[in-house]
Amino acid sequence: MSTQSRKGHDFTIWLFLASFCGLAILIFFLWYQAEAALPDMVGRVLTAEEKRQVIDRNSALVSYVYLTVNGDFPRKEKIKKITIHHMAADLTLEDLGASFAKRDRRASANYGIDSQGQVGLYVEEANRAWTSSSEENDNQAITIEVANDEIGGVWHISDAAYEKLIALCVDICRRNDIEKLVFTGDCNGNLTLHKMFSGRTECPGPYLESKMPEIVRRVNQQLAVEKAW
Repeated sequence: MSTQSRKGHDFTIWLFLASFCGLAILIFFLWYQAEAALPDMVGRVLTAEEKRQVIDRNSALVSYVYLTVNGDFPRKEKIKKITIHHMAADLTLEDLGASFAKRDRRASANYGIDSQGQVGLYVEEANRAWTSSSEENDNQAITIEVANDEIGGVWHISDAAYEKLIALCVDICRRNDIEKLVFTGDCNGNLTLHKMFSGRTECPGPYLESKMPEIVRRVNQQLAVEKAW
């Protein structure tokens, strides 16, 4: 190799290394900015007092809190909707929290309900969860994952989970000035389903989907009673 060729070869290597270092610095800078922008309470174990503060800002029905980093802080739009999902599993609230803690999964929900009817909080209502395969929907919706006590089939949920789902929907509507729920069978209503935003899922399954008219009726009845008082 001639001296001139060797110099050109060395220059190419140094240019490649400089580009690589520059890219690494940019990635680190973007990562640092993203981490710095995260709320203090996400991605770590909270004290009892911190948990109380979080619950006070959200639903009083919550008994378990783990705030995942998988979300947008804050959400970009006013809360107008509720979107219902199923876990496709009979997970505990802790198991669901552990799943949402995985950053590479890039999934979360605002709330989860287990088969005993207990409620977990994973993304505060002020923030957008990554749940529905739709950024637009998730920025407007509180999303709820419900455990299944039947795996497969119609993806049944327990009576305790069902009753708590109704109670949580009432509570969400009341605190966010949603006067009534409307289920239209498509994404135009303010009660929506995951399957409306993705052709790759039937979530929340036939059982919960069949219950939508009843959920709307029962939630709206309770909201009307509260408004009358």
